[in-house]
Amino acid sequence: MIKTFADKVIDFNRSLRYTGSLPNNFQVLNPYMDNPETMKVMQEFYEQYYSDLLPRKFIIGINPSRLGAGITGVPFTDTKRLEEVCGIKMRSAHTHEISSVFMYDMIKAYGGAKDFYQNFYINSPFPLAIIRRTKDGKWLNANYYDDLTLFKSVKSFMVESLKKHISLGLDTSEVFILGKKNATFIQKINSEEKLFDKLNVLEHPRFIQQYKSIEKQWYIEKYISALKNNSAYRNF
Repeated sequence: MIKTFADKVIDFNRSLRYTGSLPNNFQVLNPYMDNPETMKVMQEFYEQYYSDLLPRKFIIGINPSRLGAGITGVPFTDTKRLEEVCGIKMRSAHTHEISSVFMYDMIKAYGGAKDFYQNFYINSPFPLAIIRRTKDGKWLNANYYDDLTLFKSVKSFMVESLKKHISLGLDTSEVFILGKKNATFIQKINSEEKLFDKLNVLEHPRFIQQYKSIEKQWYIEKYISALKNNSAYRNF
């Protein structure tokens, strides 16, 4: 039996484990192990939008946030967007994540979730949430590049994950990287591993929502221009 793109992503997420070392005060959260409903809604999402054999371009985030994919298992998708846009209700959690707001406003302007997801696959080089403990004992979202020791600890897992993402059926002639600092690290990995032919860098949705909200429409148009000017664009 031929596996669809959805089958491959679901298998990838089911087998996700991080067993490597981490610096002090950092932890990895695996929503697929922590909440049974995450696995359920993630599977519904990919079966809804990816049950085909189409090649897609890769949009690379940083690593999931606790309130986005760290809960839903779907990159840049909080529970609000998952229900309102995708029609998939999550009962065990209710989250609002600002990167998800920008991403789904952009997806709407692009032509809607169906058109967008048949052309693109979003994920991260480190596909699990990372948190760090502050001096006062609170746990906050962390990026894989926030600490050089952290990056060195997770780098080999990131390279392996990127190669697994590609094996799902991605077109590697062009890739879209979200976040300029993220791009610096991905460029380094790509120069060593030769994974992608062309790297396109876009501002991260969180940066836009938090610091450039007045110019949000301009950034949406920038995203759409970049994404639709690639050779894989399909509008069925």
